[in-house]
Amino acid sequence: MKKLFALCLAIGMMFGTLTPAFATEEAPANDTSTKTEEAVPAAAPAEEEAEEAAPSTEVTEDVEDKGIHQVIKEKFIEGDPFWMTPVLIVLILGLAVAIERIITLSLSTINKDKFVKEVEEAVLSGGVEAAKEVCRKTKGPIASIFYQGLDRSNEGISVVEKTIVSYGSVQMGQLERGMVWLSLFIALAPMLGFMGTVIGMIQAFDQIQAQGDISPAVVAGGIKVALLTTVAGLIVAIFLQLFYNYIVNKVDTMVNNMEEASIDLVDILVKNKISSTN
Repeated sequence: MKKLFALCLAIGMMFGTLTPAFATEEAPANDTSTKTEEAVPAAAPAEEEAEEAAPSTEVTEDVEDKGIHQVIKEKFIEGDPFWMTPVLIVLILGLAVAIERIITLSLSTINKDKFVKEVEEAVLSGGVEAAKEVCRKTKGPIASIFYQGLDRSNEGISVVEKTIVSYGSVQMGQLERGMVWLSLFIALAPMLGFMGTVIGMIQAFDQIQAQGDISPAVVAGGIKVALLTTVAGLIVAIFLQLFYNYIVNKVDTMVNNMEEASIDLVDILVKNKISSTN
């Protein structure tokens, strides 16, 4: 079967090579000469059009070959590194604060309902000490509030409630730690961009005064610096604002869970008569 297939393939290749040969032999010589003569003038404009189109295709290929990193680097240099560097520093510091907050909040997030159920089961099986042990093994502000409330459970419900409120405020402060710096970077980024804008316009007017001419070539450099620094500052502010809103939403969710869990803790202590009502 393989030999038959190879034979058919060889025959097909032979016919493929012989067919153009026969076609060229059968064609008259005069006809070919006239066709080639007629084809030459027609091909000339096409070649000229191809030569004219070549520079544009080369430009598009150069643009496509550049990656986003290369484009950002070029715009950074064109916008004057002296004014673009402060904006970049603000971006780096803002991202550092935002990432640290996101990681910390993610590690502090727990399943509230599951934790409350575990504490209640520990209270029923082993009392307050068993519940406090569950709180020690659990990370996050809810577990810390539960531990403080259970630790004061022998002093009465009123003391437990005051302890929960006081320690809840402490935990809220820890959750919001670093947010002031992030809001500062959000406000600072466009300010630095606008400063570069003002400096760029001043440079443009200085060049106009020095040259005595208001042609676009004279003021293009200063205006370009102004626009690039403004764009950079706005992009950084928008980018950090997205992180800020995400973190604020996450903090609000955790605070609501803390308040609901605090109510559940008081209910557990009252239902199981762990603490007195005085």
